[in-house]
Amino acid sequence: MNAAACPNVPGPVSIGCAGWSLSRAGQAAFGTGDSVLQRYATRLPMVEINSSFYRPHQAGTYARWAASVPEGFRFAVKLPRAISHERRLRDAMQPLEQFLGGMMALGDRLGPLLLQLPPSLAYEPATVAEFLHDLRARTQLDVACEPRHPSWFTADVDALLSDHGIARVAADPARVPAAAVPGGDRTWSYWRWHGQPQVYRSAYSEQALAELAQHLQREAASQRRAWCVLDNTALGHATGNALHLQALLQGNAHA
Repeated sequence: MNAAACPNVPGPVSIGCAGWSLSRAGQAAFGTGDSVLQRYATRLPMVEINSSFYRPHQAGTYARWAASVPEGFRFAVKLPRAISHERRLRDAMQPLEQFLGGMMALGDRLGPLLLQLPPSLAYEPATVAEFLHDLRARTQLDVACEPRHPSWFTADVDALLSDHGIARVAADPARVPAAAVPGGDRTWSYWRWHGQPQVYRSAYSEQALAELAQHLQREAASQRRAWCVLDNTALGHATGNALHLQALLQGNAHA
């Protein structure tokens, strides 16, 4: 694939989806390519790799993906469930090192990492502090954390995350009001919208996307890098919502 200019998103905002599958109805909105990923990358500038949560990928797989997208394209990568859900942040350095060793093959196409925590995982200060210290001893990449237990949404947790350069995800639906807005390290932000009213299945309304666009425009105006992922993929709505959100940011809502 010839390197081409990445789709133009104003300011430091990148819009994408959780995975790069294209619904049959949405395929016409994308350009041509030798793979679905190449077609996806003709219109959107980033994607979140979620398959890494379920199984490890070889370095060669990451390298092949990186070679198939334009120069400005970026991959966010989700940390394995072995770290977040199985070991629950305890004694997790072996799977972390294995994960880092593979995905670094993305090279300059690598964006932020995502650590999504299970809803049952309450905040334990000593465990979290030890994990973040050990994480930062192994990588200085941007990391966004998506906690889902209410105990994580306090000023003390935000301060600890910020001290380690970890952004807290702004999520929709929000399990508590504070979950709807970014936290932790506020030099950048990571937004994950999962679909409402049915998580993963519902499309977002014009009004909801317009409000999200305003949030992202404020991030850009404050010189904060923003990543926004649409995760309402189950019925194929994510790509359409992502393209419409991108059009709103570009001032062309009919694109």
